[in-house]
Amino acid sequence: MDHKKAKRRPGTPYEDGRIRLEEYDLPGRDGRTHVRTVIRHPNAVVVFPIRADGQIVLVRNYRLPTGGTLLELPAGCMDPGETPQEAARRELREETGYVADTLEPLGEFYPAPGLLDEYMYAFAAGDLRLGERELDATEEISVESLTLPELFGAIDSGSVRDGKTIAVSLLWERRNRGPHPSD
Repeated sequence: MDHKKAKRRPGTPYEDGRIRLEEYDLPGRDGRTHVRTVIRHPNAVVVFPIRADGQIVLVRNYRLPTGGTLLELPAGCMDPGETPQEAARRELREETGYVADTLEPLGEFYPAPGLLDEYMYAFAAGDLRLGERELDATEEISVESLTLPELFGAIDSGSVRDGKTIAVSLLWERRNRGPHPSD
């Protein structure tokens, strides 16, 4: 199957200024053409904020698609023209009130490449100072802090179900815990 032969269908089924749905005709090995929908989404950032006492700053965020709240790392979409670092600092401040004096890249990844072209930039934030939060009009967010063992316990128990939080916690742990048995 040659995915390079996928052809975008004319028109856009949906667009809201932030996301756009595009439909493609994709030739299959079976000789038929299959319709696939792609969500075009701005890139985003996720921040692993560590306070001086070692606590990890998280947010409990209401997520409409889940019908409830999720415990997750601060994150959000990049604004047009914004660098990943600028977006990370902005999202951290808006959602938690914290300002980071240090920001270090942890990695980059596609959170759901089978459906979505969003690309996420992950950062560790340190030397935190508490300021004022600036929540978006539709955000329902509370701030919580956990120790690293509590965070990994919450991941292990299923209390943390947000994929980007799990992935970035593992990126941070891998970078900061030294050699692993597989190394």
